[in-house]
Amino acid sequence: MGNTYHSINLHLIFSCKERRPLITHEIQERLYSYIGGILRKRDCVLLEAGGVSDHVHLLIGMPPRHALSDVMREFKSNSSKWVHETFPDREFGWQDGYGVFSVSISKLKPTREYIQTQEAHHAKTSFQDELRWFVESHGLQFMDDDEVGDGSAN
Repeated sequence: MGNTYHSINLHLIFSCKERRPLITHEIQERLYSYIGGILRKRDCVLLEAGGVSDHVHLLIGMPPRHALSDVMREFKSNSSKWVHETFPDREFGWQDGYGVFSVSISKLKPTREYIQTQEAHHAKTSFQDELRWFVESHGLQFMDDDEVGDGSAN
């Protein structure tokens, strides 16, 4: 086969440092737009972005030539730097870890809708409960932040 075909869609979930509410409405859309620009430079596509003050959900399309850990490191560090430069009076940073879950083409629309309704969702569900549900529904073992491990399936 002479061509490479791929459909790699990922739902990323990650939180602000210490899960603090650092993403205000004032910076939220600009931050998502900036992250989208970083992803485009890596030939990734930001399909949807959303979240609340203490965490973010991204739905991205990604080519197979990139390592996800490199992409995550790049946009977390660059977006954090951007917030510090653009809003110098703000304290801001990302938590080290993240959740990443594959999304089939048939689940793109419901995943986009889920990401778009984060504020309503979190009026009823905590971030911790949401993350636990994602981890466990994908057959992984949920670990609290003080436990050691990478949370991958065996």
